[in-house]
Amino acid sequence: MRLRWKLHGDGARINPGEVVAPDERLSWPRTIGIGLQHIVAMFGATFLVPTITTFDPATTLFFSAIGTIAFLLITGNKLPSYLGSSFAFIAPILAATASSGQSAAIGGILATGLLLTLVGVVVHFVGPRWIQVAMPPVVTGVIVALIGLNLAPVAWDNFQTSPVTAVITLASIILIQVLFRGLVGRLAILLGVVIGYVVAVARGEVSFLKVEQADWIGLPHFVAPSFDPNVLGLFLPVVLVLIAENVGHVKSVAAMTGRNYDSLTGRALLADGVATTLAGLGGGSGTTTYAENIGVMAASRVYSTAAYWVAAFGALVLSLSPKFGALIASVPEGVLGGVTTMLYGMIGILGARIWVQAKVDFSDPVNLATAAVPLVIGIAGFTWTAGNLEFGAIALGTAAALVIYHVMGAIGRWRGTAQG
Repeated sequence: MRLRWKLHGDGARINPGEVVAPDERLSWPRTIGIGLQHIVAMFGATFLVPTITTFDPATTLFFSAIGTIAFLLITGNKLPSYLGSSFAFIAPILAATASSGQSAAIGGILATGLLLTLVGVVVHFVGPRWIQVAMPPVVTGVIVALIGLNLAPVAWDNFQTSPVTAVITLASIILIQVLFRGLVGRLAILLGVVIGYVVAVARGEVSFLKVEQADWIGLPHFVAPSFDPNVLGLFLPVVLVLIAENVGHVKSVAAMTGRNYDSLTGRALLADGVATTLAGLGGGSGTTTYAENIGVMAASRVYSTAAYWVAAFGALVLSLSPKFGALIASVPEGVLGGVTTMLYGMIGILGARIWVQAKVDFSDPVNLATAAVPLVIGIAGFTWTAGNLEFGAIALGTAAALVIYHVMGAIGRWRGTAQG
């Protein structure tokens, strides 16, 4: 692999109907500018996860940057992607931290990364078709949806700490989405957080003591993982979400560039697995490919991996400022209540979007049961204790989706009652 890019045209213009391919670039000043746009695009979501889970934001940003570099290297510098914090980790991190401490939650992230790495190796050598067979859209959709909906009580808890700040934050996000298009519209969550933060400062809800005490330059705060079998089951369903997100990313880039990247699916999963494993070794949030950055590529028509190298190194520099991380960590619960009310609902709707795009037929009782039962499990917060192990709603909902779909399908085919 060589870190070289062909200059696209004159390096200044993109003709109608053209895109800047992953192995191409514009002039370096323009490439750097687009790379900085990618930092802005990932910023809000990447920092929101550690802010909600009380992880160190600087540490998360550090491993996000390292993970993006690893992704580019492992995929041979052929697949553009930024790896930011995955929302799928929020629920298991909160549950694991509450029951066993932050170190155990980090151990869960490490275990998730190792399992995803193994999946990536298998997919690279066997091919990606078995993923579609084991996890059809009705299953992946319900897993994504139940993760978002299961978090609803957390949003309400934060919302109640300062309803005025929460309402202003939520209203700002909604209005920005409808008032603006392009990059501003895509950054609605980030801008809504900024507005809510300003309101919280004016209302005296923010303490700057830790910001004042933090150094301008320094290494992030690393935390070693520990392993608690009681919480590992909370994290395993996240692997299925990461698989779906990475496969979707590969398909999206292929569709937008007109190239076939199916051969890189295994490498993409492996790369995200390695990035999440590294985060789990030092206290960062687990990673995933980012739809926000796909939006930047679609708007700019620039799919050059060079821009992602710029974004990765830019994020790495920012992560080495403890004062910057302390400022992010000072976001109050009222702001989080407003933004997570929108965010968790969006995660739930993303699951429904998978169903719509795949045209899932809910007149088929197999699909209907596969979606219906896990959603109630996730929303109600079912738990099941087996000896010293306790399985939460996300793990139970995921297991229910897989078992119901495959068992009902097998019985239907045996009895001749299966549709289609």
